Amino acid sequence: MLRIITIEREYGCGGGAIAAQLAERLGWQLWDRRLTEEIARMANVDCSAVMRCDERVDSRFHRLAKAFWRGSYERGSRLENQVFDADCMVSMMEQIAPRIAQEGNAVVVGRGAPFFLREQPDAFHVFLYAPRAEKIRRLLQDGATKSDAEDLVDTIDRERIAFVKHYFDADWPTRSLYHVMINTAVGNEEVIETILHTMQMVEGHPKATGYERPKVPNAV
Repeated sequence: MLRIITIEREYGCGGGAIAAQLAERLGWQLWDRRLTEEIARMANVDCSAVMRCDERVDSRFHRLAKAFWRGSYERGSRLENQVFDADCMVSMMEQIAPRIAQEGNAVVVGRGAPFFLREQPDAFHVFLYAPRAEKIRRLLQDGATKSDAEDLVDTIDRERIAFVKHYFDADWPTRSLYHVMINTAVGNEEVIETILHTMQMVEGHPKATGYERPKVPNAV
């Protein structure tokens, strides 16, 4: 029985809203904002610090600076312990994933969830995408300016590509991970119905990915 749905998505395609509507339809827990809050609680940092790291690889300058501090006489100091970065976020997501799997009845958005939960036989993995014009239309509808919408659509997914490559040594999207990939231009309701219908068809027959995730690398 499928008890977990992971939603990976291109930026601006409406993946977050669709995940929320899907969770509400099923009466399941939505792990989106809740993931940010849980990671912030575990790290004892503000949610804004976690949001800055969401699916972004730290800048080379930041990684070099962190390596410098780790190699200095400041090792173990409060300054190092207070640093929150993408390495910390990924490590904590790795700790949270088994809890999500145990609780079940969850819709999980991004944060590498398809990779962390790839071996769960009761997980159903979805990738959502849309044409550029559709993504910009959705962002404009949400209140973004045209220039901001175009800039975000053109940059955020590049950061996600780099994030997945860095932490999972995989291309993004890794097509072998997903049970279904859907163009959200068909409409949110149609996407949700497609997900639910496909889940019914594959119930009890999860897709074997053969993907093996490398260990989270140390900062360089």
